[in-house]
Amino acid sequence: MKRCISTGLVAAILLVPPVTAGAQDVQASVQPLADQTAPQAVAWRRQIHAHPERSNREEKTSQLVAAALREMGITEIKTGVAHHGVVALIRGNRPAPVVALRADMDALPVQEATGLPFASQNPGVMHACGHDAHTAILLGAAKVLFQLRESLPGSVKLVFQPSEEGAPAGEEGGAALMIKEGVLRDPEVSAIFGLHVAPDLPTGQVAYRAGGLMASVDRFRVTLRGRQSHAAMPWLSIDPIVVSAHVITAIQTISSRRIDARQPIVVSVGVIQGGQVWNIIPEQVVLEGTVRTHDKAVRDEAIGLFRQLVEQTAAAHGARAEIEFSGDHAPVWNDPELVSRMKPALIAALGEANVVESPPVMVGEDFAHYQEAIPGMFVFLGVRNEAVGAVHPLHTPQFVLDEAALPVGIRTLSQLAIDYLRSKTAESPPAK
Repeated sequence: MKRCISTGLVAAILLVPPVTAGAQDVQASVQPLADQTAPQAVAWRRQIHAHPERSNREEKTSQLVAAALREMGITEIKTGVAHHGVVALIRGNRPAPVVALRADMDALPVQEATGLPFASQNPGVMHACGHDAHTAILLGAAKVLFQLRESLPGSVKLVFQPSEEGAPAGEEGGAALMIKEGVLRDPEVSAIFGLHVAPDLPTGQVAYRAGGLMASVDRFRVTLRGRQSHAAMPWLSIDPIVVSAHVITAIQTISSRRIDARQPIVVSVGVIQGGQVWNIIPEQVVLEGTVRTHDKAVRDEAIGLFRQLVEQTAAAHGARAEIEFSGDHAPVWNDPELVSRMKPALIAALGEANVVESPPVMVGEDFAHYQEAIPGMFVFLGVRNEAVGAVHPLHTPQFVLDEAALPVGIRTLSQLAIDYLRSKTAESPPAK
């Protein structure tokens, strides 16, 4: 990846002395330090955006991250975690507690159509989900927190994660592999925070929610096996295409008739594959899709109903069903006690009017893996601004975000880390 600015200039910008301050001064320092870091965060984001890399292939992105951290003066850096992950540690004025901040780095298989001067230079690959911004924001927060390190009552672990969008077939990756390789240990992390850009939320705002924020993601693959015949003699067949139509209708009753309507749930079929010739009824049809919920009990019930309906519907037509489920991750569930404790940090960073409550959403995030291991909180960062064309949804070729949101994200992560360390330190002051 070509560097957009020289190493010497980066070092001159980034290598700054620590700011020693009391508790009130630390809070007052966050916004100006974040604002000072914003131009560099924009440069990082644009460089990453121009050179997107798919899941488990984030080699140059991770090199950029590690180089930027070193240039700040951070020395405790691990690379190659879960393939291309980067983990760094900022030590404060005491070794514990330890709080983690996480950003994802991978891009999507999307052909960019934004017309931006720093648009993707990799055909068919685009940062259409804002992970370039997440990475730049965490680098910005790292710079702010490193400058305030002598006033931090604990340590901050920086987690730059590959493969949030899902590892290629046959590979491990993402948050699950980061945890497996010890990201939450050595030193032990007691809480983790993360954010995601939200194109339906105005720039300047952050949205939070206690409890279920984002859905679990379970992928299914159903193979319906029948009997092949000539299309002119369908009575000799067990037609898997007809069976698939009945199965698709049946599984829609899970959300409309079988699960409490007050519980968020989605059952969607995204792939139907069957047949190759117009005059042959095929032997099999394959369906692929997703089941998404916000509650573990509902998730278990929905998957049980799915298996029952698919198997019995296929059997009723003389066909056989083979069902494979791949549980990507649980719901993103924000620990209510942690949210209650940290909401004042969001207000301190952004002002009360800019901290809003989010409804539950049905998209998923593998940040949930961290939350299954330790308390965690995930928030949405507003990036919508019609004046700069930042109005398109995530995962689309036209997705653009408002870069004015970057310093907002830097303030958010920095303040969450600082206030969490303060609150934990107040619970267990050092021995005299």
